[in-house]
Amino acid sequence: MHVPHAARRPGATRVTLLTEGTYPHSHGGVSVWCDQLVQGMPDIDFDVVAVTGTGREPVVWDLPAHVTRVLSVPMWGAPPEGRPPRGRARNQLAAAYEQFLTALLDPCAEDGFPPALYAMARAATDGTLSPFLRGDRAVTILADVWNRPGLAVREAGPTLHDALTATALLEHALRPLAAPLPENGVAHAVSGGVAALPGLAALHQYGVPLLLTEHGVYLRERYLGYRTAPYRWPVKAVVLGFFRLLAEESYRRAALITPGNRYNRLWEEQGGADPESIRTVYNGVDPAAFPPAGPEPQELTLSWAGRVDPIKDLETLIRAFSLVRAQLPDARLRLFGGTPRGGEAYRERCEALAAELGHAEAVTFEGRVDDIKDAYAAGNVVMLSSISEGFPFTLIEAMSCGRATVSTDVGGVREAVGDTGLVVPPRDPAAMAAAALELLRDPARRRAMGEAARLRVIEQFTLRQTIDTFRAIYLELPTLERRSKPAPTISEALAPVSTVAG
Repeated sequence: MHVPHAARRPGATRVTLLTEGTYPHSHGGVSVWCDQLVQGMPDIDFDVVAVTGTGREPVVWDLPAHVTRVLSVPMWGAPPEGRPPRGRARNQLAAAYEQFLTALLDPCAEDGFPPALYAMARAATDGTLSPFLRGDRAVTILADVWNRPGLAVREAGPTLHDALTATALLEHALRPLAAPLPENGVAHAVSGGVAALPGLAALHQYGVPLLLTEHGVYLRERYLGYRTAPYRWPVKAVVLGFFRLLAEESYRRAALITPGNRYNRLWEEQGGADPESIRTVYNGVDPAAFPPAGPEPQELTLSWAGRVDPIKDLETLIRAFSLVRAQLPDARLRLFGGTPRGGEAYRERCEALAAELGHAEAVTFEGRVDDIKDAYAAGNVVMLSSISEGFPFTLIEAMSCGRATVSTDVGGVREAVGDTGLVVPPRDPAAMAAAALELLRDPARRRAMGEAARLRVIEQFTLRQTIDTFRAIYLELPTLERRSKPAPTISEALAPVSTVAG
């Protein structure tokens, strides 16, 4: 879906935001962050290339006039238009795909990933990649590669069904390569993974500098998500191999990486990023927009805000609340936030857990709230129970509102909180309950922590600091020496490989 918006302005710096499942088609912390940048820089022209589910998702944010284009790239809707390659082009693409798969499955062949990826990017631009991956030959190539002697995945006994499944997953994951590429300005991927694919291709073909911001660690979240995915190990080996090598290529090629916390930096350096190319930029809020929340509720209440999603681990929070209520029978737990499409089963599971523990009337799912400040004001203590985070907005917003917090020790949480809240291990209901009880029983300590939390936000995590930092980066990156060269043809990109017959 292409949403034209406004004409580009001569001389204005151009930034292409590359997103996945977030801005401008959904709400959530990353979308809030994107909106802050866009609204805060009326002097910059923004395009948005948004990887979405079906391509039919509506734009849910008000876009200012300097957003000149929104292009939706569906991963699960109708496949990109195009025709399968023929003759020599078909054999060249088959060779590139074989090299690509070999890199995913053979640790000794990982150097073949970048040239194969860029050869496939060229095919995506020509409209031949997706039709090729939907054909029989792609499945045959995978079946041949992972049955080679010496590969660990061979021991798992890959089946034809595994090959069909893995090939389909790769075809969907690679669809963003077919998006129109920015030819100038800055490409800013606001997460790792598939959102970075158009940025890598634009860097390779046109020398457009790539800026990579990771709020959470995309690769870590894929590892967590695929632990319970309904696929056999051969399929997971292919897909997770792709995400790992894609992360490493993104880290190596980005002109600058701006993690939202120092924790992410460890993953990025481990993935091959040059430490000199990493600059931590914290999320920020406007303290005037999140003033002190005022009087606490009379009933002792724990509040939570966010999207209802397994990564937020509401089950641990509900179990912790059950332990709290054993000590404070009148306590309440109020959960504010929407349920994304596809997440209904998880919400039902959480509601069933609350009922099973005997607290259905004390645990309320409030849904989306018009003013998020109301969610923070609703609690004596604001909770965060996630198993993975970057530098969560809900946490620093609650801190700005002067509420004491109990949070899990993930991502940049400890960096945000300092000594102004309590931090507990993830997936530990007993520790979470103990911390919540500690604060619920001590109003003076809650008040002191809340006041200190707001002061910490004012001193370290303001929106103005964030916007000024990124404006300077946007103006700096186009002046750097280009770190690429024109894209080669498929044959030029290939290292020597043995083409699969067929």
